[in-house]
Amino acid sequence: MSPATVAALLFLSGVAPPPTDLASESQTETELQRVDDPSAPPEPPIVVPALGNTPHPSLAAPATSDDETMAEMPSAPHDIVVTARGDAPPGDPFQAVNIASYRAVQSIDAALVAPVAMGYQGIVPEPVRDGLGNALRNLSEPVNFLNFLLQFKIGKAAETLGRFAVNTTFGVGGLFDVAKTMPFNLPYRRNGFANTLGFYGVEPGPYFYLPLIGSTTLRDLAGNSIDLLVVPTAVGAPFDRTAYAVPTTVVRQLNDRIEGDAQIQRLQQESLDPYVETRTLYLELRKREIDALKVRRSDRNGEAGPQTEITVSQTGPLSDPEGLISVGPLELETPTSDGLPPRP
Repeated sequence: MSPATVAALLFLSGVAPPPTDLASESQTETELQRVDDPSAPPEPPIVVPALGNTPHPSLAAPATSDDETMAEMPSAPHDIVVTARGDAPPGDPFQAVNIASYRAVQSIDAALVAPVAMGYQGIVPEPVRDGLGNALRNLSEPVNFLNFLLQFKIGKAAETLGRFAVNTTFGVGGLFDVAKTMPFNLPYRRNGFANTLGFYGVEPGPYFYLPLIGSTTLRDLAGNSIDLLVVPTAVGAPFDRTAYAVPTTVVRQLNDRIEGDAQIQRLQQESLDPYVETRTLYLELRKREIDALKVRRSDRNGEAGPQTEITVSQTGPLSDPEGLISVGPLELETPTSDGLPPRP
């Protein structure tokens, strides 16, 4: 009796037919064919996938946190990665504001101040620029003299007073710096109330980077403000008038910008962090100037080692090159490789 006849009889009797193993039956037929034809190539086994509840790959993956997922995701080559600077150092508690001010000042300098200064340099001959600078510097000699007296440096005070007298008379109101030449040989020595405060132990306080002023500290800002009031208060007209203050301030700023152009370009092109280096240079310069005021002449003559001159450039008022104090080598605060400001 054939299988079909058996299945029909079971169906009519109401009994379900047993399941037929199709895979076994196919395999048996294949083996029979292979026996009949030994030269036939072996057939690959038939794999029948099991039907069941196969979990989705995303459900089978282990659960990870959001941070781990973000860490594993590779960034695209054009993604912008922003690195935080971290906490502000103790000497610069307003670092975020100062950085914003620094960037704004540099943008204005590149767009306006630098072109005007370079145009001024090209139009006004150098002897005229030097003469105006000498005259403005000569007006600061009374402030230098007064602060040398307050620091009990009588010799330097006398030299400063003599320099002012020589340049005012023989130098035609200070247009020519006759005092630094022979036979007078009186160099310019910059001084101010900020130095006097530091001389008596007043700490610099927080660092600021301000428009029109540049790098400064709370102590220097207070002392320099007093310096600006001495001549207008003591002499009066015309030094207390806006018509005098505005043009002289503009000329002084333009001369300072021309003198500091090379340093500004170097900071922008070579420094890893121009803001950090500007701050470091300024604070180190001011510290060494104050320390030099506290050193007695006998101690200074006994010091050994190489001497170097520190210069600092900024878009605000610059230190007069002739008024800089010769000090030891400067150790700069180098920014870290990851762009973060160095820790003090």
